[in-house]
Amino acid sequence: MKTQRLNAVLEQMKKDNLTQMLVSDPTSIYYLTEELVHPGERLLSLYLNVNGKHKLYINGLFPIHQDLGIEIVYFNDNQNPIEIIAKEVDKNATMGVDKNWPARFLLNLMELGGGSKFIDTSYIIDTLRTFKDEEEKDAMRLASKLNDQAMAKLKESVTGDRTEKQLVGILSNIYEDLGADGFSFDPIIGFGANAANPHGMPGKDLPKPGDTVILDIGCVKNNYCSDMTRTVFYKEIPEKGREIFEIVLEANKRAISIIKPGVRFCDIDAAARDYITEKGYGEYFTHRTGHSIGLECHDKGDVSAINTDEVQPGMIFSIEPGIYLSGDLGVRIEDLVLVTEDGCEILNNYTKEICVVG
Repeated sequence: MKTQRLNAVLEQMKKDNLTQMLVSDPTSIYYLTEELVHPGERLLSLYLNVNGKHKLYINGLFPIHQDLGIEIVYFNDNQNPIEIIAKEVDKNATMGVDKNWPARFLLNLMELGGGSKFIDTSYIIDTLRTFKDEEEKDAMRLASKLNDQAMAKLKESVTGDRTEKQLVGILSNIYEDLGADGFSFDPIIGFGANAANPHGMPGKDLPKPGDTVILDIGCVKNNYCSDMTRTVFYKEIPEKGREIFEIVLEANKRAISIIKPGVRFCDIDAAARDYITEKGYGEYFTHRTGHSIGLECHDKGDVSAINTDEVQPGMIFSIEPGIYLSGDLGVRIEDLVLVTEDGCEILNNYTKEICVVG
């Protein structure tokens, strides 16, 4: 177990008058134990108790070979793990559970009286995960460095005879060659009109001269995620495309320039959004300015107009304003930033200035 992280969880549980909780999110379990298991449809749950009676419930198909410092309770496919859990928890105390725990497990535990009441306690570990320690910061830097290298290679691969889908396959090979552990999310690669769809699915179209080409990519390395977007032009830069690109680039830079401890997320969003609105394209910036990232590409927290929380040192999130003109073009430029004691560190070093490919 990561003792410091576990102690922080237990301390927050005590503050919230909570004696027990079940952690079922594999990523949060990894955060505490450094053991990553993807159980599929089978139950995986870490039981935490402020009295120290911690247990990991796991199917025997996933044997744990390292000493986690807690009891491991194995079950098999012929047993009901919820019945095992229900016999060992405090039935007279509130039970905290994850927000994404399948109803087939939660409802069964409720029927068996595995707690006096049930509440969502995901916020405890989700909040702790927003603050990266030095080991995590270095892992995020490495993942972003690999992503920078991948972007350089991918951009060179944009040619007139390669479809969006083919570029996704090329990117997979690029990550493999660089030593990354795969995609942190399904890549968004779009030409022209498809680039105008913020989450467009890569298809079989080929680029046409003057198309904007959105390259939104990310890899995983040592379980930590990267994410960045660059927009380039195929063969030539139309006047309208240049105008939109320069507005989005300036919005990206303006948002990053105000990031420091104490600044609100909504104010960072406004720095990008107000500029785009001022230039007459506010209605075409259709999403939040960014999202938190770490062990998952989208961790708890975002850079949006409704998030009034203040940024704090150790937080890592994206800055990704965009303008999307339906049926015509789309431009998005995204960097990851790490909040420092007096400002921020941009984790992406690959150029985001305007350029032509092909």
